Amino acid sequence: MMNISNRPLIDATAIQSRVKELAAQLDGDYQGRALTVVVVLNGAMFFAADITRQMRADILLESIRVRSYTGTAPAPELTLFDAGNDAIAGRHILVLEDIVDSGRTAVAILNHFRARQAASISLCTLLDKPARRIETVEPVYIGFTIDDHFVVGYGMDYNGRYRQLPHIYVLES
Repeated sequence: MMNISNRPLIDATAIQSRVKELAAQLDGDYQGRALTVVVVLNGAMFFAADITRQMRADILLESIRVRSYTGTAPAPELTLFDAGNDAIAGRHILVLEDIVDSGRTAVAILNHFRARQAASISLCTLLDKPARRIETVEPVYIGFTIDDHFVVGYGMDYNGRYRQLPHIYVLES
């Protein structure tokens, strides 16, 4: 049976503080440019809602969905569901991810938008887990770097559970 840790790895106050800092950095970096923010569903939906509400940039909000896990194990193949991102060519793209660990999902998404001739593509992740990296990818914007834990909360789940938690917890067996 899987349970969450007793104490949060990252509490809601720290998350919201970091989200505000990232939003301010993004506003500065994209000042004067229209930005297409692509939310990786379902995990990044809470992060995306909070960060985009803090931003003042001219934003077009889109989404993409990728199936990359079965339980706590990586799926053998990624399944990408493009949510109709038609206005990509020539646009500045910011991909919002909940977590970058192996890098497989991030690389697949970045390559997807490169093939559609975006003017620029940047990756922003709430959590970076470099210990699990198997693909070469470095997010431009990182909320927190964490050790090799399976985490839940603030949009991240275990088989659909725990997304709604305001804090980020380590999943324990």
